[in-house]
Amino acid sequence: MIIRHPLILLLICIPLFYSCAQGEAKEISKQHKINGISFVAAGDTLQQDHIKPVLDLNANYAAVMPFGFIRSLDHPELAYNANRQWFGETFIGVKQYVDLLHHNKIKVMLKPQIWVSKGEYTGNVKMENEEAWTLLEKTYSSFILDFAKLAEESQVDMFCIGTELEKFIEHRPEYWEQLIKNIRAVYKGKLTYAANWDEYKRVPFWKSLDYVGIDAYFPVSESKTPSLEECKIGWMRWKEELKAFSEKEQRQILFAEYGYRSVDYAGKEPWKSDRSMTTVNLEAQVNTTQALYEEVWSESWFAGGFLWKWFIDHNKVGGIENSQFTPQNKPAENMIRQFYQK
Repeated sequence: MIIRHPLILLLICIPLFYSCAQGEAKEISKQHKINGISFVAAGDTLQQDHIKPVLDLNANYAAVMPFGFIRSLDHPELAYNANRQWFGETFIGVKQYVDLLHHNKIKVMLKPQIWVSKGEYTGNVKMENEEAWTLLEKTYSSFILDFAKLAEESQVDMFCIGTELEKFIEHRPEYWEQLIKNIRAVYKGKLTYAANWDEYKRVPFWKSLDYVGIDAYFPVSESKTPSLEECKIGWMRWKEELKAFSEKEQRQILFAEYGYRSVDYAGKEPWKSDRSMTTVNLEAQVNTTQALYEEVWSESWFAGGFLWKWFIDHNKVGGIENSQFTPQNKPAENMIRQFYQK
């Protein structure tokens, strides 16, 4: 049958057009995933030689991470931008890092973080009285807003308002809502917060941000050397929860950190940085990381993530005898390169 009436032709073509447009949108979404790295600050300036391995990895985003320091979990004063810090953690250093990354067409998430003396877990930062809470709020606001202003000046693409601060948020939720408003007043880019993998459901302010940020250390296997298939099965439960949460909050999920160590039992408690875990297992790192990519990366509710972690002096870090998180100069690096290229 030949249809000649223009209105009928239009009614037939409209669904076809939308079908094609939706397919194109999904393809564009896949192409624009955040294929990021967590770029560790160093004591010297960033050089083009340091950027080349990032480009070779096919990364399109880097998290720049200046630290502020507190003496203990109940100490309210935060020190930052100090002379004794790494150059890459100071205002001048952060700007230099951002400018060179941008020059190489690598987008940036600025992610200021707290470091507690002796490496204690920041999620347990908790003050003992109202006076101490008020002082912590004052010093944390100065820390975050100073870097938010720098982020705006440097045209940073995304800003992370905090990392794994569960008790701080639990006890002072009104403060965080006001802080977000204050950040929005000085910074116009996208905002997220980096919640720990077992914290994110209790964060009360996701709808005030642009992404649900998660440090994605979800356990996926209890095996010494987990197989790829075992790790993929291990992701099934978490994928269902993440999808449902994304729909509830109407925000995409962003892995503000993700990664696995090259050790035995890498998928059992992936958050552990215990120095006593020294038995190198390169296969475990490859399988756990690849499973995450194959199970999560193509999901429409997922925005992408930042690999933990990447050091500037590429030729002197990682390697096949290294048991830590970095994939540099290990079999996992080549696998990540191939995946990011897709």
